Amino acid sequence: VEGMLETDVSPRDDSFRRLHMQRDRLYRALALSIGDAALAAEAVDEAMTRAYERWAKISRYDNPEAWVYRVALNWSRSVFRRRGREELWSDPPDRRVDDRVADLDVRTALGGLPVKWRSVVIARYLLDWSTREAAEALGVPEATVKTRLRRALARMAADLGGEGL
Repeated sequence: VEGMLETDVSPRDDSFRRLHMQRDRLYRALALSIGDAALAAEAVDEAMTRAYERWAKISRYDNPEAWVYRVALNWSRSVFRRRGREELWSDPPDRRVDDRVADLDVRTALGGLPVKWRSVVIARYLLDWSTREAAEALGVPEATVKTRLRRALARMAADLGGEGL
């Protein structure tokens, strides 16, 4: 995608450039979601490429960034399935992936969540999306986002010994 930005996107198509500027933010969020920084980088690049190819349609979405996140998450899940690995999280990601989750205990508690719950926490708190935007990105109803978030935060609080998040 990087090379395409230089040569193939017309100067009037700044909207895709603005989306692409969010690449690192999406990479960090996805790396926390799946627990694999290398795969997250590849998945976000794949999703950005798909967005570029479909930009006439994607650019009309309320939150193209959410579409990229969803495509990258789904693509990662497919790779894990092909590799015969069901669980997306192996170890808490290195603090360098996203230093907003600096506490190892919090990262470990986040990693202990099912990926569906973890993705909601990341969408709401790290990507700072509304409930509606998170629901759109994850392809679930808003009520599901609220339920998953409530359960995820309760589980994390319990894992942290009742400490608040």
